[in-house]
Amino acid sequence: MTDTPGTPDIPQKAPYPVEVEAGKSYFWCACGRSKNQPFCDGSHKGTGFSPVKYTAEADKRVFFCGCKHTRKAPLCDGSHKDL
Repeated sequence: MTDTPGTPDIPQKAPYPVEVEAGKSYFWCACGRSKNQPFCDGSHKGTGFSPVKYTAEADKRVFFCGCKHTRKAPLCDGSHKDL
């Protein structure tokens, strides 16, 4: 775990596939410290990070970023391949 502000921890170098429900909101962990990956559990407090809200438009599988370096937060954009 890193203590450097502005640098997220990397829980895994692969996306988290999640079946989401239309109209439901999800809060993606941006700091990488949550024990409930890929979702926020409040571990970001004091880090300068905040969770990212995602509201599902349809019932489907989406791929939440696991490395926390995506440029399309909260979804995976393949950034983990460069880490």
